[in-house]
Amino acid sequence: MTVTLIILIITSAVSIWAFQPNNTIFRQLDFNPYIISHTREYHRFLTNGLLHADWMHLIVNMYVLYVFGNGVETFFALVKGEMGHIIFLVFYILAIICSSIPSYEKHKNNPMYSAVGASGGTSAIVFSYIIFAPLSGFYLMFIPIEIPAIIFGVAYLIYSYYMAQKSNDNIAHDAHLFGALFGIIFTLALDKGIFSFFVEQLKQW
Repeated sequence: MTVTLIILIITSAVSIWAFQPNNTIFRQLDFNPYIISHTREYHRFLTNGLLHADWMHLIVNMYVLYVFGNGVETFFALVKGEMGHIIFLVFYILAIICSSIPSYEKHKNNPMYSAVGASGGTSAIVFSYIIFAPLSGFYLMFIPIEIPAIIFGVAYLIYSYYMAQKSNDNIAHDAHLFGALFGIIFTLALDKGIFSFFVEQLKQW
């Protein structure tokens, strides 16, 4: 079983559990900068990535994780051998944590702000995949048109930026932006030859 599949199963299970009526787990694990700042519940930087606002939010994030995660995990293994799988897990966890830090600084004095979602982790995975295979084509759900990964990535960022301005749906849209940046930096840092590999592929477009 791949690390990607394990993450998908655990995240889906916790999210579905938190959907249950009168379940207090959602408020115990969500990302609330004000609570973190005043009670030092630092686990929320990570546990919010196990929760989702609704079924559609969960389905979209898990679809993105499934489509791109296995590929990135394979790429990491090709670059770093068997340790690549462990590095992939660390990469995903750090992406969720690090992508939440800017939102924490922005909202730590706002008791009304909270957010959930594996957005930071999935966004980092998407952009890591783009570095490895920018021209790789795939199909979005319900859209029968093949899209190059790099085009999807740009559209993904534009959508995330737009939704982040609204900030009224408990989804960590900010984390998409910072997760993308983390994914790019982490992936390029894996090996000095990765950037050249990325550029060479773009030249073939």
